[in-house]
Amino acid sequence: MNERHEVELDRLDTKSQNPDSSRADRLRELFPEAVTEGTGDIDFDKLRELLGKHVSESRERYAFTWPGKHEAIRQSQTPSTATLRPLKEKSVDWDTTENLYIEGDNLEVLKLLQRSYHGQVNMIYIDPPYNTGNDFVYKDSFGDTIENYREQTGQEHASNPETNGRFHSNWLNMMYPRLRLAKELLAPTGVIFISIDDHESMNLRKAGDEIFGENCFVADIAWQRTYSPRNDAKGIPSEVEHILVWSRMPNWNPHKLERTAEMDAKYKNPDNDMQAWTSDNPFASEAASHQGMVYAIQNPFTGELIYPTISSHWRYQQDQMLDYMNGWCEYKLEDIHDEAKRAEICGIPEEDVRSNVQAIMLAQPLEESRQHAQAVLERGQWPRFYFTKNGLGGIRRKTYLDSVGGRLPTNFWPYAETGHTDEAKKEIKRLFEGKMPFDTPKPSRLIRRMLDITTDKNSLIMDFFSGSATTADAVMQANQKDDGQRRYILVQIPEETTSGYGTLCDIGEERIRRAARNLTEEQVDTNQPTLEETEPAYFDTGFRVFALDSSNLKSDEYTPGQELDIDLVKRGRTNDDLLFEVMLRWGLDLSLPVETKECNGYEYLSVAEGELVCCMNDGLTVEVIEHIVNTDDKPRRVFIPDHVFGEQNNLKLNIVDALRRASSEGQEIELRTV
Repeated sequence: MNERHEVELDRLDTKSQNPDSSRADRLRELFPEAVTEGTGDIDFDKLRELLGKHVSESRERYAFTWPGKHEAIRQSQTPSTATLRPLKEKSVDWDTTENLYIEGDNLEVLKLLQRSYHGQVNMIYIDPPYNTGNDFVYKDSFGDTIENYREQTGQEHASNPETNGRFHSNWLNMMYPRLRLAKELLAPTGVIFISIDDHESMNLRKAGDEIFGENCFVADIAWQRTYSPRNDAKGIPSEVEHILVWSRMPNWNPHKLERTAEMDAKYKNPDNDMQAWTSDNPFASEAASHQGMVYAIQNPFTGELIYPTISSHWRYQQDQMLDYMNGWCEYKLEDIHDEAKRAEICGIPEEDVRSNVQAIMLAQPLEESRQHAQAVLERGQWPRFYFTKNGLGGIRRKTYLDSVGGRLPTNFWPYAETGHTDEAKKEIKRLFEGKMPFDTPKPSRLIRRMLDITTDKNSLIMDFFSGSATTADAVMQANQKDDGQRRYILVQIPEETTSGYGTLCDIGEERIRRAARNLTEEQVDTNQPTLEETEPAYFDTGFRVFALDSSNLKSDEYTPGQELDIDLVKRGRTNDDLLFEVMLRWGLDLSLPVETKECNGYEYLSVAEGELVCCMNDGLTVEVIEHIVNTDDKPRRVFIPDHVFGEQNNLKLNIVDALRRASSEGQEIELRTV
C-alpha cells in the first residue's frame, strides 16, 4: 500500500524568527526532563537540579550591567512583523546581481534577515556611531518599531550629549541588541570587525565579550588613521582608532597576507643555493619533554661539541639531523656519557635524564673531516643546517623563502598598508567630482585588509552601519583582483543629510554606482582578451535595493470581532512586494533569481527554478497547479494567498489534492497561504 503524503494548507508565519527560541529548543533537546508538561516551558529549578555541581550557587559574581540592559535584550528577542519591499527603480542589474542594499533601521532589518541568513555571513564590518556627543544615535522603542523608524527618518540629526546622565547607557542600549542579532548571522568560521574610538572602546569590549564570548575575542587592532597627528591637540594626540574583532567560534585563524618586497629582501643565497634563504634558530623550546632531541653535535672544523641552549632541543629528530650533518662529512652516532650536560640543559636532576641518547660524532679523524667540510664550505650550496663564521662558530638553520608563505597580520595596521582618513576623503571626492557628501568615510584599503584575512572568493559580507558604502566598494575591488564572487549585504538608515545628495542611502547607492563604473572601465582597459584567451569572469557590480516597511498583510491591523476581507493584502502593495515578504518568512535568500511564467494565460512567479512558486493572481485553476508540479520547476514550496481562492472551497480542496498527489510521487511540497 502506498504511503499517504499529507499536504496541509498552513498559514505563513508573519513574524521574524527569534534567535533565542532556537537556544531554548536546544535546551529542550538536551534536558527533556526539565520541560514542563503542557506548556513546553523550561523549568529552571529542574534544570539547576539536573546540572548539579555545574551550577554556581554564589550570589557574588562579576557582571557588566547598565540602566536599560534588560530592555535591550528584549529588543533583540521581540519578533518583527515588518517587511522589505523591493525598489527596482533604484537597483542596478536587478535580475542578475546577488548584492543587497537595504534602506532601514538595522535593528528591524537584522531581525528580518534571521531566517534567510542565519549562520551564513562570513564577515561583518561595522563602523557605528562613536558616541562623541554629536553622533546620530538610533532611538529604539519597545512599542511600534515601524512607527518609531518612521519618526527617526524624519529627524535630520539626533544626538546623545555628554550632559545626558545616561550617556554611555544610551549607546550600549543601541548597540547591544544589534550585536546579539549579528552574532546569529555569522557562519561558524565568521568574524566581526567593529571600528570604535576611545569613547566607547572599553564598553564595547565588555559587551562584545559577553555576546560573542571572551574565548572568541581575536584582537584589538590599532589602525593608524592619520599620517600627520595634530600638534595643537590637548593632552596626547590620538593617532589610532580601535578595531575590535571577535570570531563566531574559538580558535579562529586569519588568512596570511602577501609578503612585502622589504620582507623578501631579507632572504639571500650567500652560498649560491638555488633558493633564497635566511638564517634561523636551529632550536625549539621545552627540552625536558623532548630529551631524545637533546644531544651533542661535533663541529668538523674545530672538533668542539655543540649542544642546544639551556631549555632547548634540536628542531628535528636525530635521524634527520644525522642526514643533514652527513652533508658536511661522514658522521656516526656514539654514546659519550654526557648525562650531566644533558640534565643541565633539560633543567632536571642527572638521575632523571634519559639514558642511551647518543651524540652525532665525526666518523673520521678530525683533520680528514675538516678537509671534507672545508670543501663543502667553499663549493657552496651548504646543507640545511650550517656552521657559522666559516665553520668556527655555532650551528644555524636555513629557512627558505618558498617555505614561509604569506605573513600573519598583527594588531597594528599602519596607514601605509591600510590607508588613512585623508585617503578615504580623497576616494569620495574622486567619485563625486570634488564634492564631499559624507564626512567620515573609511578608506577602502582598510576594509580590503579585513577581506584579505577573512574571506574567500565566495564569501558573504555584511555591513549594517554602511554609511558611504565603502564596504561595497572594497568587495568589488577584491572581486576584481581575484575574479571572486563575493556578495555583500549593506544596511543603512535613510538619514537626511545637508550634502545636497538627499539621504545617506542616496549617497551610498550613488557611490556604489560610480565605483562600479570606474572598476568596470579599469577591467576593460586591463583585461582585454587576446585571440587565445577567454572572456574575464563575470564581475557583479549590481545591487538589489530594498526598503524597510510595514507588512504587506492587513492581518495585524484587525481586532477581534472585526469583519475580515478575503484579501488580506494591503492596497497599493504589489505581487513583488508580497513575494519578497514570503521569501523572508520562508527563509530564502533575497538575491535568488525570480522568473515570471505563464500557463493557459495565468501568470505566476517562480523563484530559483521552483524553490518557491507564488500564485497570487485571480483565475488560478487546478490545471495550472498540475502544470506547475509537472514542469521542470517541480516546486518545493507553493504560496497561494486566500483571495486567490475567493469563495471557491472546492478549488482549494482540489489544489491541495493535486499537491498531495505530487508529494506521493516523491515531491516534497510545502503549501502556505495568508
